[in-house]
Amino acid sequence: MNTDKRKVVLIGTGMVGMSFAYALVNQGGICNELVLIDVNKERANGEAMDLNHGLAFAKSNMRIYAGDYKDCKDADIVVIAAGVAQREGETRLDLLQRNTEVFRSIISPVVKSGFDGIFLVATNPVDIMTRVTYELSRFGASRVIGTGTSLDTARLRYLLGDYFTVDPKNIHAYVIGEHGDSEFVPFSQVMLATKSVTEILADEKNDYKIEDMQSIEEQVRTSAYKIIKAKRATYYGIGMAITRIIKAILGDENSVLTVSAKLCGEYDSKNVFIGVPCIIGRNGVKEIVELSLTEEEKEKFQQSKTILDDSFNGLNL
Repeated sequence: MNTDKRKVVLIGTGMVGMSFAYALVNQGGICNELVLIDVNKERANGEAMDLNHGLAFAKSNMRIYAGDYKDCKDADIVVIAAGVAQREGETRLDLLQRNTEVFRSIISPVVKSGFDGIFLVATNPVDIMTRVTYELSRFGASRVIGTGTSLDTARLRYLLGDYFTVDPKNIHAYVIGEHGDSEFVPFSQVMLATKSVTEILADEKNDYKIEDMQSIEEQVRTSAYKIIKAKRATYYGIGMAITRIIKAILGDENSVLTVSAKLCGEYDSKNVFIGVPCIIGRNGVKEIVELSLTEEEKEKFQQSKTILDDSFNGLNL
């Protein structure tokens, strides 16, 4: 990976992709070259122009331009935010199959370009599309990452911070499993600084309740539905989540983020890509951090894994 150049290619200039690009430009210093690729080349050109016109106000210099797949050759990271929307009356599996065909048209030319960096997938359903990327690219598992439950975890920490009146940065909690309806919060692992939340809830001196934790978990799980109902799509939060993962990779931070990664025996599971805490650095997933789950939490995780396996196995790859 050429970390001096710090080149990122974005495939898909829709709302998610461009929210990421906008966040990347505004945070500054993360990368110094951004390439936009889209099936609609005119749109990619227009988006590049628009971003370039704001560079005078940005924190650092960047080269931003619309390109094509040959530009992936020397990229550090290829972000995939392309995909098709679900049609009325279409099943989830039908949508998956159509997105698989889209990915087939993307992954092949990226790999043929000589790209040897890291794939970061944001297209939903992200866990399955990350596994599709892995299968089509034949890259090592550490170099194929999905945004997973990174945004869900940020939502959780925000809500818990608000509930306990504590800076969310001092809340250590994770949403794991599928980025979808079967995701869950292992509350046995939630910490307020160094104190277990289960211990705080058991303390009769305060008014905190386990029922409130369950309500917060449900809010996290249904946040996307509420946002979509209000404004038709979600894109700012996930755009910032992609930016955070990119920063961890290019900065070789070894930060713990809940991304979609391939399990190789962790959580008694193999092959499935699913949202779990991982140490992220220059070469992608350095290590999967296996949480000590309760029996009930292990059961929830296996249910989520089964849903993802069944969906993937129904695809025609």
